[in-house]
Amino acid sequence: MAETPAPASNVHATAIVVGTVGIVFIGPSGSGKSKLAFACLAAARRARLFAALIADDQIFIEGVNGHVIARRPEPIAGLMEFRCTGIGTVESLPHALMHLAVHPVISAESERLPAENETVTLTGTISLPLLRLPVDTLDPLAVLGVFQRELHFW
Repeated sequence: MAETPAPASNVHATAIVVGTVGIVFIGPSGSGKSKLAFACLAAARRARLFAALIADDQIFIEGVNGHVIARRPEPIAGLMEFRCTGIGTVESLPHALMHLAVHPVISAESERLPAENETVTLTGTISLPLLRLPVDTLDPLAVLGVFQRELHFW
């Protein structure tokens, strides 16, 4: 029997899909969510992998049958902020299943070795694996692949 979905939560985050993997970038305003997300999208495109934005800066998160779904607010469909440059339009999807959460960090202000097997709960009781990733990472998609090998990015 299908579970009744929990009401969607409005979350300050950026969500993308690379291949068939949903990645949600979480953190405060100005933390580098859009920067890392776009770097992943660009790297995926160079590698000829499917890649698309769900939404930048604001997403609706809901739990459905034990999974986390990210949905875009239609007024911002395809729009992505490029800090100090402007708002650009990129390929986007209306919604996707999320598999991983990424928290952008500043290297000098962060633990050198964070706790292993961190998770984050974005909706109800459903959690996602969490990776902390420095904003200045040169190839964030490759790093995500090293730590999440089932994602097939590396």
